[in-house]
Amino acid sequence: MTDQRAFTIVRRPGRAASAQDGVAELLAAYHLRTQAEKGEAVAGVGELPDRYRAEILDPGTAFADDVVLLALSGDTAVGCLVVTAPVEGRCEVKRLWVDPAFRGRGLAAGLVRAALAQAAESGVRAVRLSVWKWRTDAIALYERLGFTVTESWEERAQLVCMERAV
Repeated sequence: MTDQRAFTIVRRPGRAASAQDGVAELLAAYHLRTQAEKGEAVAGVGELPDRYRAEILDPGTAFADDVVLLALSGDTAVGCLVVTAPVEGRCEVKRLWVDPAFRGRGLAAGLVRAALAQAAESGVRAVRLSVWKWRTDAIALYERLGFTVTESWEERAQLVCMERAV
């Protein structure tokens, strides 16, 4: 039996991310949960909006220019986060998800810290993200890690936009 408290974070250039490394299952869980939280629950991946389904079916193409971080427990992917390619001195953190069975062990914080390190290595001046306003635990985590609420760049009213200098 694998010790569920021990984990490693690995980086995959977006092109190297594949459905076989576990990222697809994590993205599917993320998107299905998000749709349900928005009051738009669907029965399965095939009913998700095209852009989300594309990420799940072919993460290597969807995130080709980005970096995908995976939290592993042994050889099993139990968390993920995407760091977008830099644009105008910023990158964005997206798709933070930890398997519910592995929550409470610091994986989300570890993934965000790895994302900040990735951002620093890429030379950006800031990292930004958007989070649904009802995800108060995630907002609290981001605030603990130095993110602050900023002017929105999103058109969707339910999103909180946050940023942190690198």
